[in-house]
Amino acid sequence: MAKQTLVKFEGKIVIVGFGSVAQGVLPLLLRHIDMPIDRISIITGHDRGRAEAEAIGVDYEITPLTRENFRNVLGARLSRGDFLINLSVDVSSAALIEWCCEQGVLYLDSCIEPWPGGYTDPALSPSQRSNYAHRENVLALRARFPKGPTAIPTHGANPGLVSHWVKQGLVDLARDILGRTTIPTSRAEWAQLAMDLGVKSIHCSERDTQVATPRKRQGEFVNTWSVDGFIGEGMQPCELGWGSHEKHFPVDGHHHEFGCNAAIYLDRPGASVRVRTWTPNEGPFQGFLITHGEAISIAEYLTVREGDKIIYRPTCHYAYHPCDDAVLSVHELAGRNWVSQEQHRLYRDEITEGIDELGALLLGHEKGAYWCGSQLSIQEARKLAPYNTATSLQIAAGVLGAVVWAMENPDAGIVEPDELDFQRVLEIANPYLGPVVGVYTDWTPLLGRNHPFPEDLDTDDPWQFKNIRVS
Repeated sequence: MAKQTLVKFEGKIVIVGFGSVAQGVLPLLLRHIDMPIDRISIITGHDRGRAEAEAIGVDYEITPLTRENFRNVLGARLSRGDFLINLSVDVSSAALIEWCCEQGVLYLDSCIEPWPGGYTDPALSPSQRSNYAHRENVLALRARFPKGPTAIPTHGANPGLVSHWVKQGLVDLARDILGRTTIPTSRAEWAQLAMDLGVKSIHCSERDTQVATPRKRQGEFVNTWSVDGFIGEGMQPCELGWGSHEKHFPVDGHHHEFGCNAAIYLDRPGASVRVRTWTPNEGPFQGFLITHGEAISIAEYLTVREGDKIIYRPTCHYAYHPCDDAVLSVHELAGRNWVSQEQHRLYRDEITEGIDELGALLLGHEKGAYWCGSQLSIQEARKLAPYNTATSLQIAAGVLGAVVWAMENPDAGIVEPDELDFQRVLEIANPYLGPVVGVYTDWTPLLGRNHPFPEDLDTDDPWQFKNIRVS
């Protein structure tokens, strides 16, 4: 793809972490941001990706960031007007955002990360280990920094692009169902539109069919975007935004005792919970209900209140079927009592075929269900950008879109994906996403069900979570 400069940037960029996503992002930054290459540098805790960085000519340094050193390490490299892109694991997003707000440095990450132990410390309750809690910690910084440099937590593909596909889906439904062509301009208008349409549930629905040679071996965890990241989030408590239409609270479900109260959690790891969902190519399938930031932020963003009373909120959650070998890896991980395999392998160059079908599935409106998202194949991904799988390029495109938006809007403060201009971000990301489609379906979680225990179903409302969850 020819270079297409989107923005000129006068500052420096430091990328923290250089796993698969960062390796895929770097060529996109160089392609679309007008700045000298010597003002971009990498700080990482491992030597993965060194060859890719050296081939491009970007400075690469192995210095793991810790609670004790991050201020000194970053302070020597960044100052007001610069940009910190955090694509690491085990480095606290809240700590880095706080530092960036103090220093006037722009910030972006693709997932809110805690310091080591924040996901797994047995001294912490499941609620304290949740994405809900980590998000509340980050958003609490808004009270101290109501204005200042733009800081965007959780903007890759999902969380990230999925929030923009939700908005695009709502716009498409408004046109087709209500005959409306005006685009909402405020949070309240988006929430009212979702309520007017009758959207009851929103899935971030993903089916990854990529296949690699050699296949997964015994005692090995494999994946197409990150092994450490997937294991970490898969072992966190299962979380979902909890909708106002729900009549059956899960027996293993809990409300949090603090924060916005837009989400609940279950007493089990997300990688042990399955849900029914749908994508256009795959059709109906079962995915893992992995905790993700969009489940909380979208549910809260689309809430309608009358005074203190919530009158509308959609249920929102991730529904993820990773590549088949990653599913085998999860089954093996669970059988090991959630003790990680000794060997980890990231699929990239060895992938031979397949696509990642990722989008927002809006359920319960007059037309039933509508899916809006990306159908990116490994062959197309390799044509579009180096060092990527279909999955990592979708994430990298989301990172690129948000980085450019932040550079164009450098004083927005701490903002979530739902608060960005969805049209601008998609304009930047779409060239890297393969076919981007909107598809209606008559699928419901009750369709074709020959349930051995029909009393466990709510046939009056197919969009109840109890129908979507696999018992």
